[in-house]
Amino acid sequence: MIHIRKTLKARSRRQALAGALATLGAVTLAGLPTVAQAQAFPDKPMRIVVPFGAGGAVDIIARAIGQELAKRLGQPVVVENRTGASGNIAAEHVIKSAPDGYTLLMASPGNAVNATLFAKLPFNPATDYTQVALIAGVPTAMLAGPATPGNNFKEFLAAAKAKPGSLNFGSGGAGTTEHLSAEMLKAAAGLQMTHIAYKGGAPAMNDLMGGQINLMFTNLSQALPFVRAGKMRVFGVASAERHPALPDVPTFVELGYPDFKVSVWWGLMGPAKMPEAVVSKLNQTVNEAMAGPDMKARLETLNATAMNGSSKAFAEFFQREIVSWGAVVKASGAKAD
Repeated sequence: MIHIRKTLKARSRRQALAGALATLGAVTLAGLPTVAQAQAFPDKPMRIVVPFGAGGAVDIIARAIGQELAKRLGQPVVVENRTGASGNIAAEHVIKSAPDGYTLLMASPGNAVNATLFAKLPFNPATDYTQVALIAGVPTAMLAGPATPGNNFKEFLAAAKAKPGSLNFGSGGAGTTEHLSAEMLKAAAGLQMTHIAYKGGAPAMNDLMGGQINLMFTNLSQALPFVRAGKMRVFGVASAERHPALPDVPTFVELGYPDFKVSVWWGLMGPAKMPEAVVSKLNQTVNEAMAGPDMKARLETLNATAMNGSSKAFAEFFQREIVSWGAVVKASGAKAD
């Protein structure tokens, strides 16, 4: 009997060990496809979908990072412009694509703004994206034209408060960062101004230079060529510190508005549920590219600053953007169909 019990115990131990090894093997094998996928990725051309037309800052950044990805990953990267619906057409297209890393969205603040600006969307911006890599950002500035009263912000502020409701501001459309930045100023400074929405930032800039509107907010990448040509002035920059391209222009923090900080940013996002190994590989490649001389030179031409970091940090940043811009949209009453 004792011999039989010893035999049974030994057999039980062997069976338990065999079961544990089988489980370990199953877990290891389960992880192999993800590892293999990351090692093989990419093995075909990739696409970066841009929500706006060719030639703008979003498109320029997309083509620059696309060239870097192609060079570093050994596959062509096609930039595709899909315009319309304030960027939602491009966003929905990417979200409905296979979550394999081959179709990415060149995202910007509008993707966060739209979460609140649109009452109904066919997707959820808070959950339906994978944040891959944050690329760069550039601060927003207040631009003055020939019809802007005063020679600086304090003189403008005095004139605006002396005649409430007499001034207006332009933007590229309701709910754009151009519009919402001015709404933030209205709320912070207690101003009454009329919003004039244009079909795009370019015609608004033209009317600012022509004296048809009083002021406009836009990012420095768009503004500086006109400022340097003497066609408009900058009364304030919405960043924490003065911008090196405009060392004599104060920030709104300096002007007495510590919470008035607005930047336009660009980053790569994909559909939800992308493989972590693929996201990690793309994130690492983008960060390496941003440290290289070509991207540094390109950012200098746009007066932008690299915003490197992990995909997790980008995801957290994007959720904060949804919340902060959502508060501004609600306060402004801006809506889009």
